[in-house]
Amino acid sequence: MTLDANSLGTNLWVTAVVALLVIVLPWADRKICGRLGLNLRGGVSGNPRADQLLKARQGILTAGLAVYLLIYFWLTFLSRSAMNDYAVHVAPLEDLKNAFRTDHGFSDVFSRLFTEGFSAFANVRLVRPEDLAQFYMNVMVFVPLGYLLPYTFRWFRERVWTRPVGVCFLLSFFTENMQLMSQRGLYDLDDMISNTLGGLIGQLLYIFLAYVLTHPDWRTDLRSDRAWRKGARKKALYPRRRAIGANCTQLRGTDRQAVWDFYVKKLGYRPVRHDRGSTAEDNHLMLRLGQSRIEICCDGGEGSAQPQTLCISAAGLSEIRKRLASHGIDPGGYETDPYTGRRELRFTGPDNVQIIITEAE
Repeated sequence: MTLDANSLGTNLWVTAVVALLVIVLPWADRKICGRLGLNLRGGVSGNPRADQLLKARQGILTAGLAVYLLIYFWLTFLSRSAMNDYAVHVAPLEDLKNAFRTDHGFSDVFSRLFTEGFSAFANVRLVRPEDLAQFYMNVMVFVPLGYLLPYTFRWFRERVWTRPVGVCFLLSFFTENMQLMSQRGLYDLDDMISNTLGGLIGQLLYIFLAYVLTHPDWRTDLRSDRAWRKGARKKALYPRRRAIGANCTQLRGTDRQAVWDFYVKKLGYRPVRHDRGSTAEDNHLMLRLGQSRIEICCDGGEGSAQPQTLCISAAGLSEIRKRLASHGIDPGGYETDPYTGRRELRFTGPDNVQIIITEAE
């Protein structure tokens, strides 16, 4: 990917646009959503039209990311014509190496750095500023992508330390190979390095700037997380925490057909196993939906006198609410989870089972 990096105005313009995006977007987002009564942390919003407004916010962010990608592909492909004399640059960091000169080589500079300190850089001279500007430009162009991906989509926020920068690398890799096949631009390993570095910077800016601005209680959350981690390593299940993802709930039922109609036909649980007992009323059902598993024992009795609760974590609570209503289940209004502050729906299933669906992060 090449831009007019030799122009100081272009460098300043791109830097200003990126800085404006990084700083103004979360600040304006928080202010506007606060005025509209929208909860960005997933909790209950004060605005009765919160679902529609949050969907509109998501659409605006997605459209902004789409505009960025259109501009990116126009710069890398559509604005160029095929080259007759095509070259491939695979030497890593060649642009930076050509931009500077030293008296005795860079290995001598780094060896003297430990004895002389930063004075070892005194004999380093900038001889090709255009190469340095080109590397800088390729970094800055990918900062918005690494920043907007987790800001816009929950899938990237779930693995915010790896997924955004990984997609930035894949996009840069795809771009360079498409340029190689179409001969529009140069296949340059430095571009992939600088683009990935830009995506990493954007990702870190989201974590340490955008998240902080949109989550005012981040200090409390961080202190709580640190306090938990301090003693968690000595707990029994902590070493296997990454292998624990599914939850299994045991319930007691009376009418097997009512249980089947509610969990399978209405909620969409998949039957995994069905064991029949010695009598026609004795049934043992294993149901699964995503990572949620339910084990229901139907014995045809009068039901359990003990309260029963089924807790589920799911994303897209507004859509789930509509689909529940379309299947004849009234979830009522949103409530607030007292532990996480997130929205949740509560309704009752067969045998007076209290079902709680909490919005996932």
